Amino acid sequence: MFGLRPRLLAALLATSLVTLAAAAIVLLPPLRDRLSTEAVRATSNATDAQIGAFSTALAKEPVDCGVLDRLIFDLRQQTGAEVFVVNGVPQPRCSSADPEAGGDLEVQTALNIGIPGIPRQSVRDENLKIVVPIGAEEPAHALIVRQALRDVSGAVVEVYRAFAKAAIIGLGAAMVLGLFLATTLVRRLGRLRDAALRVTTEGAGAPRPEDEGRDEVGDLARSFAAMQGSLLRQEEARRAFVATASHELRTPLTSLSGMLELLDEDLTEGRLDIADAHVQITAARGELRRLGNLAAELLDLSRLDAGLPLRSEPVELGELARAVASEFEQRARDLGVVLGVAPPIGPCWAKGDPGAIARILRILIDNALRFSPARDPIRVVAHYSGEHSVLEVSDRGPGVPDSERELIFQRFQRGSRTGGEGGFGLGLAIGRELAVKLGGTLELREPDAAHPGAWFVCALPIELPAGGAADESSTGAVMG
Repeated sequence: MFGLRPRLLAALLATSLVTLAAAAIVLLPPLRDRLSTEAVRATSNATDAQIGAFSTALAKEPVDCGVLDRLIFDLRQQTGAEVFVVNGVPQPRCSSADPEAGGDLEVQTALNIGIPGIPRQSVRDENLKIVVPIGAEEPAHALIVRQALRDVSGAVVEVYRAFAKAAIIGLGAAMVLGLFLATTLVRRLGRLRDAALRVTTEGAGAPRPEDEGRDEVGDLARSFAAMQGSLLRQEEARRAFVATASHELRTPLTSLSGMLELLDEDLTEGRLDIADAHVQITAARGELRRLGNLAAELLDLSRLDAGLPLRSEPVELGELARAVASEFEQRARDLGVVLGVAPPIGPCWAKGDPGAIARILRILIDNALRFSPARDPIRVVAHYSGEHSVLEVSDRGPGVPDSERELIFQRFQRGSRTGGEGGFGLGLAIGRELAVKLGGTLELREPDAAHPGAWFVCALPIELPAGGAADESSTGAVMG
């Protein structure tokens, strides 16, 4: 099995080879034709540009050999070709004339039937020949330009050699660069692997990986560190929960065990004290309520973590608030607390799961009963507010410090103003998570004159029953 490093290196080299091969296929085969075409075009253009000067020089009687030789020299310099002038009529030859070119059939044809000033061009066996008849009606002279195109083949060979050298150098550079990048990447991934193994063996408290790279591997390392931090917080919360739960469970269980033993002894000895038995039973009920609350909270947490779907249907919050509040009437009387539900002006409809909304309301009322002073009211209000239906629960207790306003909504976290009240720090966390799953919010509002203690507000989407309509007169109705 090949590792990541050789595979990355092989992929980079294969990509480089494919790129070079594609470039060679596209560029090199037509190179010879392009160079030959360009050489022919350049020579033809240079020749065309000088035809007029040659015609003027050859029109004089006698021909000025000095001017003619200079023109031939200049054209040779421009094109690198052989340049001659053939005389078509008997006259003294200049030194630049080619004594052998006059017997060329193509030259004779140009002299006999060619059109003066119009070049006749041909390429044979990699040789370019341009013949330009010059004269009056019967051309008396011919300008001959001959150029070997074999130099183009030599240039093509040089280009091939240069391309091969560049390809070798490029592949070498790609190999070095690929080896460096692959080694760096594998080393960084190795650090992440080692960090994951340390978490496996040492737990979430193991040292976190550090990678400052601003790329995907760096993002992965930072995400891993964030995940490790979250695991560490969850582990600390779990330990705190186990410590709190063991204490909270031990206390009611010990109390229940003692009460049952005392009752058993009284019944066995036949000296049952009815008044004391009532006290014992009342205390036992309180401890059982604490155990029941813990069981309900743990069940709610397991359902939330399992992602079980909630129902979505119209729920009338006013009626639901009265039903839930009735469950706490006896407890409120025992505590000497006034639990009041403000009746809305009209029906207040919300979208959600009736059981989940009732659970949120139970959590808020239970929380208010824990901290509300005796004879002070607890208010439960249902009303419309903008595009939401709202449930409010407020008390006149000690409230929540600003530094703990978000802390109390975290799992296993409790505020500092509990007054010794027991609890696991789960209720408000469950309430907020349920509200969010229902598409709403659960917040702690700033206290004011009408709500001097804790003021919790749960906002939910509005959904009217089929054929229903919101009572606008109830919108914004809040009991102070």
